[in-house]
Amino acid sequence: MKFSTLAGAAALTGAAMAAKDSRTFAVLRFTNKGLVTTRADPIVQPGGPSGHVHNVLGGSNFGFSSTGQDLLKSNCSTALVKGDFSNYWYPTLYFNDPKTGLLESVDVYYTNVYYFFEATNDDIKAFPTGLQMVSGNAMTRVAPSGGGGSQLDPSKGPVQPIQFTCPRSSYNPPSYPAGSDGSKAGMVDPNNQGAGAGFPDVNCDGLYSPLRLDIHFPSCYNPAAGLTNYKTNTAFPTDAGNGKADCPAGWIHTPHIFFEAYMDTQPFASRWTPNQGTQPFVFSNGDVTGYSGHADFMAAWDEDVLQHIIDTCDAGDSGMDQCPDLPYGLNSGECTIPPLVNEVITGNLTALPGNNPLSGFTFGNEAPAMGSGSSTSTSTNNASSGSSSGSSGATGSKPASSSKPAAAATSNVCSAANVHTVTETLTVTAGSAPTATSVATKGNSAAVGGYTYAGCYQDNIGRVLTGDILPNLGPMTNEKCVANCVKKGFSVAATEYGGQCYCGNELVGSSKLAESQCATACEGAASEVCGGSWAISVYSKTGSVSLTAAKSRRAEQHAHRHRARRV
Repeated sequence: MKFSTLAGAAALTGAAMAAKDSRTFAVLRFTNKGLVTTRADPIVQPGGPSGHVHNVLGGSNFGFSSTGQDLLKSNCSTALVKGDFSNYWYPTLYFNDPKTGLLESVDVYYTNVYYFFEATNDDIKAFPTGLQMVSGNAMTRVAPSGGGGSQLDPSKGPVQPIQFTCPRSSYNPPSYPAGSDGSKAGMVDPNNQGAGAGFPDVNCDGLYSPLRLDIHFPSCYNPAAGLTNYKTNTAFPTDAGNGKADCPAGWIHTPHIFFEAYMDTQPFASRWTPNQGTQPFVFSNGDVTGYSGHADFMAAWDEDVLQHIIDTCDAGDSGMDQCPDLPYGLNSGECTIPPLVNEVITGNLTALPGNNPLSGFTFGNEAPAMGSGSSTSTSTNNASSGSSSGSSGATGSKPASSSKPAAAATSNVCSAANVHTVTETLTVTAGSAPTATSVATKGNSAAVGGYTYAGCYQDNIGRVLTGDILPNLGPMTNEKCVANCVKKGFSVAATEYGGQCYCGNELVGSSKLAESQCATACEGAASEVCGGSWAISVYSKTGSVSLTAAKSRRAEQHAHRHRARRV
């Protein structure tokens, strides 16, 4: 399928933007939770069952040895935007019942994939069909060397593209054990108490906000390495100055994609004891640490459609489905395929599918051999050198030709730039640049644009201010947000996660937070605070706000899921 209509051709007559001075983005949503949950990985372990179970989204021609060309022939896709037959997959999560020792699969609440088109001196080009990428290290059980934070610039040290986000009603006690060095429990992000490296040892009880796996992918493709050489064919761009990041000469700058996978851990909250330095969740590869979070992407876009989106769309958290002039419109209805392996993967299990033993922390840090499951990733991303040898965006080792897995990497694993998503389906990263969260050098201004600071308050996935959600105001400041809300007749304005703005007249389902929760620098003014992760800096006419109880959780969940699937 190629975008060849007259209208489409007219929209594409211009070349891709030669440079971008600021980031634009659009979040891709899906028509249903997943295409299939099965033990398959056509990138790392092609040709037959993989070592562990994955949740898969995208084109229906997904198979043991599928290629990008195969995916283009799919009968349907779970991607909401027509023209995307790519596959996206990541490991399934299981609950290890501390009383019975049995394992139960954890449902996926939903998944979003952000497409960031970031400030750069390069042309940003659509993914070439068949491009294979892996982010994260499925074999490691060792904490990332950079701690609990995130780091995406290879010129500044080991890239850490994976992180967990755990929104909570209160961060007292913290989400991770105080002073953890990562050897016995996960580590908190020093800039965000609601995120960190590895599984947290608390319940993620923020309103409608279960445990979230955050995964960043590199956005520089090396044609010399080839589409399928996922170990060396991609890298993260490096700082080029003036707020821009560029790829090495001769490489292709593609969109920066970011997975947000919401795991519905809340039904298990009463079945384990938090804040004990241990937790009951385990990845399908047997990892009890969470350090092996990883994901795969195989590109199968109609390249003209994606290029059109890159060049024209800044829909943000409103969704890629809101991009202008989509040539084929939107998909609707569920798209699923049967599991590729005939085995039981849900219910009460005595062992993980693929017989992966538990590993990490008290179980020992040695990952199972490839034959037992798990792709590996041992990259040490060095894009700034422009060399394809030994550098990759986040990669894995080849499927099983050797008898031993690659050694667990300690220098390049997970911990992604925290991203906060938002909207009715939504999630995270939205307002702030997907880099390590910056901290304001000062604090919240007492008064802005005639409005007075009212405090730091909790936000949630249903949004506590719904009068005007995420207006596109450019690099955010409190002044811009207040001015927008005043103009639109609202009495309350709030900024969040450095780059988001919300307006309304009362806070619904919110509560006040410690001021330390609002500490993220504004995108447009580094000395100012613009909220935090699921935390909003609130300004009002009077310096106070009205708090209103939220609807019942069940009613809100139903509405949320309905909006998330709208077409």
